[in-house]
Amino acid sequence: MMNAKHLGSTLDDFLAEEGRLAEAEAVATKRVLAFQIASLMQEQQITKAEMARRMNTSRAAVNRLLDAHSESATLATLEKAAAALGRRLQIELV
Repeated sequence: MMNAKHLGSTLDDFLAEEGRLAEAEAVATKRVLAFQIASLMQEQQITKAEMARRMNTSRAAVNRLLDAHSESATLATLEKAAAALGRRLQIELV
C-alpha cells in the first residue's frame, strides 16, 4: 500500500525529505562522469593503461575512476582525466 504522505511528490522531494538528495545527486553525477570518461576513451581509442600513463597514475586508479559505484574520485583526479582526454572539467553551482 502506498504512503499517502508521498502521493503527488517527486523523487527529489522524497529524497530531500529523507535527507538523501545530496547523496543521490553526487552518485548520479559520478556515474555520468564515469560514463563520459569511458565514452571518450573508447572514441579516442585510449586503453586504461594509456589513460593511467597520461594521468601519471596506476591502472587501478583508472579502474576506480571508471567504476560508477566507486566514490573515490577527487576533483584533482577528474581534472587529470579530463586533461588526459584533451578536455577540461567544468563545475558550476546551480
